[in-house]
Amino acid sequence: MKLHILLMLLTLCLSDLGCAQNLEQGKEINGTCAGCHGQFGEGGKKGEYPRIAGQPAGHIEDQLKAFRDRKRINMPMFPYTQARELSESDIKSVAAYLSSIMLPTRYPEFKDTDDALTRLTLMEKVMIVPRTPGDIRNGKDIYEAECAMCHRKDGMGRNKFPRLVGQYTSYLKKQINAFVAGDRPHDEDEIGGSLNKLKSQDIEDILAYLTSIQEQE
Repeated sequence: MKLHILLMLLTLCLSDLGCAQNLEQGKEINGTCAGCHGQFGEGGKKGEYPRIAGQPAGHIEDQLKAFRDRKRINMPMFPYTQARELSESDIKSVAAYLSSIMLPTRYPEFKDTDDALTRLTLMEKVMIVPRTPGDIRNGKDIYEAECAMCHRKDGMGRNKFPRLVGQYTSYLKKQINAFVAGDRPHDEDEIGGSLNKLKSQDIEDILAYLTSIQEQE
């Protein structure tokens, strides 16, 4: 009995160690991603590069493989996702690392002992998406009816479905346009899907709702 418990504890320790090593490896790999997506995966240039921090690991893995296999066309991403540059284990490591990064949506409360570098680092991690105008109540109703099943009620995403809350509104609009135009599959592998049923104002209202709930993270 004691031997069984000892072996179980050893297995847990090794598992935790492996996880820690993967996150460290993922952090190192993210050095390449940071050139566009930022040191903390916060994205940049007002949504030209999306936020990837805090995305579900399954979604990041899925999208990296889609870029690699050209199921999702993005030429700048293609060379970085080839097997010679990014192996399967590398994909899992960087996905796990990026998924673990949480960016606050409120400005930090500084301590008197915090030096300038500490204050700057804390401020760099703050991720606040500007509010989008629209009918928040209508956006909430439509979101909960059409989007929440996959992206969760709080907009944080699950499995292969991305988080929407805290993402740049301009980036979301660009992707929605791609879905509606049939340039990118939505609703699993189908072209179009639920977004094609919505009016443009409904989509604006959904985006307004998403920016209104980011403070709840």
